[in-house]
Amino acid sequence: QVQLVESGGGLVQAGGSLRLSCAASGRTFSSYTMGWFRQAPGKEREFVAAISWSGGSTYYADSVKGRFTIYRDNAKKTVYLQMNSLKPEDTAVHYCAAASRTGLSVWVGLSYDSWGQGTQVTVSS
Repeated sequence: QVQLVESGGGLVQAGGSLRLSCAASGRTFSSYTMGWFRQAPGKEREFVAAISWSGGSTYYADSVKGRFTIYRDNAKKTVYLQMNSLKPEDTAVHYCAAASRTGLSVWVGLSYDSWGQGTQVTVSS
């Protein structure tokens, strides 16, 4: 497993931008599929975006497609989530996750075996 630490959350007005970062420890970061999930108060955790170990494949929830971009820097052991055109419905705790196993669905939280502590994103209207 890897240890994950998110940063970059905060309060922003609707239409604004934030960039979340997730720094990982461990030697094998470059072999992990990385994902972002979020959970709003009173709601279930939901998939936001994921990226393959090489960065060659990315996946997005329909609700963020065209507004969010996931990318990674394996040399820095960091994955990022650039969030543009933020909406109040994006308000949630955002979690970074790492999946060491291959062949599992990136859309499902159970596929991931390491999680960060989360960072709060609040979008005001």
